Amino acid sequence: MAGRRAALRAVDWVAFAERVPPNQRTIFNNLKTRSDALAAKLASLPEKPVAIDWSYYRSAVAKAGMVEDFEKKFSALKVPEPVDTQSTLIGSQEAEANTLAATYIEGSKARIAQYQKQLEKFQNMIPFDQMTIEDLNDTFPETKLDKQKHPYWPNKPIADL
Repeated sequence: MAGRRAALRAVDWVAFAERVPPNQRTIFNNLKTRSDALAAKLASLPEKPVAIDWSYYRSAVAKAGMVEDFEKKFSALKVPEPVDTQSTLIGSQEAEANTLAATYIEGSKARIAQYQKQLEKFQNMIPFDQMTIEDLNDTFPETKLDKQKHPYWPNKPIADL
């Protein structure tokens, strides 16, 4: 049955519920209720439909040849199942998302290590109110005054006055 094959992929409702914002909780609950109802209805159906008892119809229908004609037409009838064109696309998108997530996680781990080093630096440095200018320049080299760029700092040259 085509419906059974489509229902093989189960939805992780707990993980789905974690990602639903509070203002859309009722919509999510309605979706889950409807999905559960459809899944229960699908589960109640048999795997294969009940076979037609053609002998009963031959004895019950008065017109000769009518049941045989219906039986031929019914056995010749093949209902085409829709072709699944999206599963490969979804699978490739999922694989791409997994690789992007893995690279983001690795980048995050590198950033965490860098931030841990910075935190350790801040925890081990001299308290700011006890620092001298030399200690500040040693701890934070970007604060050191560049005499080449600013030779007159904190004063302005006479030409600029």
